[in-house]
Amino acid sequence: MEINKTVEGDTLILAPVDKIDTTTAPELEKTVNSSLNGINTLIFDMKDLNYISSSGLRVLLASHKAMIRKGGMIIKNAGPRIMEVFEITGFDCILNIEN
Repeated sequence: MEINKTVEGDTLILAPVDKIDTTTAPELEKTVNSSLNGINTLIFDMKDLNYISSSGLRVLLASHKAMIRKGGMIIKNAGPRIMEVFEITGFDCILNIEN
């Protein structure tokens, strides 16, 4: 899995590419967990994401919970397929989504 990672001050931007599923979610989780030191805002840029499974949703939820204590988390550029998953699961009501 390719995850483009950018740090701008106390903001971490993670841009996963292609899909987050049972095989790629652990890598994303590891990247998030190892990168949050000194971070107050976590942004997931979903512009290059085509698919997310329940494993990916679990990582997003865990990241959201971790960032509540630190500052906040934002989902950006989620395409129609990803937004549909968020809407069906109710994640659109839980996560801060900016499109």
